[in-house]
Amino acid sequence: MTFQQLLYVVEIAKCGSLNKAAQKLFLSQTGISVAVRTLEEELGVQPVSRSNRGVIPTPEGQEFVSYAASLIEQKRRIEELYSVPRSAEEPVRLSVSAQRFVFLLPAFSSVMVTAQGKPFHFHYREANIDDVIDDVYEHRSEVGLLFLSDFSDKLITHLLKIRDLEFHQLASTPPRIFCRRGHPLTRREEVREEDLLAYPYIYYEQGLGNAVEFSEEYQLFTFQKPVQTICLNSSMACVSFIRDTDAFTVGSGLLAPDGIEQITSIPLSGAALMHLGWVCVRGRTLSPEAQAYTIRLKEAMDRSVAYTRSHPVAEP
Repeated sequence: MTFQQLLYVVEIAKCGSLNKAAQKLFLSQTGISVAVRTLEEELGVQPVSRSNRGVIPTPEGQEFVSYAASLIEQKRRIEELYSVPRSAEEPVRLSVSAQRFVFLLPAFSSVMVTAQGKPFHFHYREANIDDVIDDVYEHRSEVGLLFLSDFSDKLITHLLKIRDLEFHQLASTPPRIFCRRGHPLTRREEVREEDLLAYPYIYYEQGLGNAVEFSEEYQLFTFQKPVQTICLNSSMACVSFIRDTDAFTVGSGLLAPDGIEQITSIPLSGAALMHLGWVCVRGRTLSPEAQAYTIRLKEAMDRSVAYTRSHPVAEP
């Protein structure tokens, strides 16, 4: 089976005539007829039926023609995508997979801004920690963002080692509770685990079979989940629920100076540090765009840490 044969069948079905299809394709009617007959013998399917009234798709041919048309369209798109003249400027590329660190998004957009006026292909994917590691290991992403804690450090570090990936720490920060301004908990300078049981707890969806160490939220060793929980897979949905309800989640608690005003964070009493950073293939030289991105990541992290530390916690 060839793309040419598929093209012939699709054109015959569109035109309803071998003769008209041959004219449109600038081919002989005999040539098209032989090609279609060869396809029928190869696949054991009769895509079109010939009669005195013309040519029409058979019942099984209608499905066949739809698949054939889809393949032809995909082939056309691939040819258009990769048929850029050799003299054309090579697109700037940057691919990142990240846990849901909203406060670090400006680092990515700032690199994109510097590429204005150039052709570029940028890709940013929010993912669970195991998917972040897989994306970098399988070269779908050049850089991955994640965090380690005392709870997950041993397992994740071992996984990075066997995947030949290296972790570059950006900052260590104590976990905090994300909640809305005006939340009852904002009357406190810090909160304890037992203080949280009365409020809905937000956590991110995990893949089946993933160890708890791969959770996106900071894991509380003695924490009994509240009876009200919300499972999400979208950072924007998380922001919306926290902003509009008494729900909370546990994470870095880092805030951005240009972040969402309605959301604040409160230190979690007695919790161990979180270590936020990025991973890449060990020994691999990053592209100029990825190098610029890691520099901006550090700048964005330092701004967020400084802003969060100076941000008032307790509200009247």
